Amino acid sequence: MSRFPSALPPAGVNRQQSTGSREFILLCACAAAQPTPERIATIAEWNQAPPDWDEFLRLAEHHGILPLAARNLVAHAPGLPSPIAQSLRSAYEGNVRRNLWYAAELARISEHFEVRQVRAVPYKGPVLAQSAYGDVALRNFGDLDFLISSDAFERTRLALAELEYRPSQDYSSAVERYWLRDGYERAFDGPAGKYLVEMQWRLLPRFYAVELATHDLLERAGRTVVAGQEVPCLAPEDTLLALCLHAAKHLWTRLIWVCDIAETLRTHCIDYSLACQRAREAGILRILGVSFWLAENLVGCHLPEGAEDVVHANPRVPALGEQYVARLARAATYDFESTEYFRLILHLRERWSDRWRYVWRLVWTPGMGDLQAMKLPEKLFPLYRVVRLARLMRKVIRYV
Repeated sequence: MSRFPSALPPAGVNRQQSTGSREFILLCACAAAQPTPERIATIAEWNQAPPDWDEFLRLAEHHGILPLAARNLVAHAPGLPSPIAQSLRSAYEGNVRRNLWYAAELARISEHFEVRQVRAVPYKGPVLAQSAYGDVALRNFGDLDFLISSDAFERTRLALAELEYRPSQDYSSAVERYWLRDGYERAFDGPAGKYLVEMQWRLLPRFYAVELATHDLLERAGRTVVAGQEVPCLAPEDTLLALCLHAAKHLWTRLIWVCDIAETLRTHCIDYSLACQRAREAGILRILGVSFWLAENLVGCHLPEGAEDVVHANPRVPALGEQYVARLARAATYDFESTEYFRLILHLRERWSDRWRYVWRLVWTPGMGDLQAMKLPEKLFPLYRVVRLARLMRKVIRYV
């Protein structure tokens, strides 16, 4: 049973504490490509407790739900104030134009990669919008993400250069080699703007200690259609794991990431025993459980039996879910370099071995900020661990 089946919480429950503001309740009702009858009723009854529309629009923008909110409010909320209806339509139409460009660019880049025999699998962005939401207009995004193997990066870079894309930052050869080994992504600028394309050879930075082999993800990739063209896509089980990891990395601070998981559960044919096996091997079953709990309790997703089993298997999942619901309702954010953030990530791992590896790598794996803080010759790159430790200690002292 969803926490938000109607405009009001259960009798006797403090509304502000249990569900957040009326704006957040309405936003959750709108956060679905195909809202349930109960959600539609909540949307239709908006005028029983009229929201602060400025606050609603701010929350919708913050949570990445504006296209869904616009479509569902215009369709199911009779009597909307004319300026609000016009603002929603304008935002929706602007997102449509932007997304159609991204979808066409994704098709163009994917086609060029195939001509150049570069194996790169797009995920999130237009692929997610089309496959999970059924309409590229229903989700906003600001770049195109591709998964590649690290040894294919140079071929990928040359292929993108032929389309007038250049790395957003210039690295020396030594730093480039290091980053391909211990980093996880590179952003590219194109003729239409900066940071339009991201090439990733890991789903998460190495220090998160989540071992999902990119080679296996690429080998299992299938095909889908975007902008009328067939393009590669991750297997359904891998798509689900990637979305849960991405949401967990950001501690589920935006409703759209929960919605992505809910829509994927709704639309994809997923082998849950296989997905759970891969999650168990990677030590991320708790992350899946929290993601599924939020999908059910925030946006009314009906969990398939296999997903329900993951939620019920870990008794800590509901308490963690409640914690993230409260933060989502407040539109709370984190300092992703704070000790609080690292502590929360630590509590999401169910195995002590993964926690220790996370702490070890967090302390001893230099990031790009560490490499940019001091320039060293390649033979002295091991000393960046000392730089890393010193910079971490300064942060700890600052937050204590």
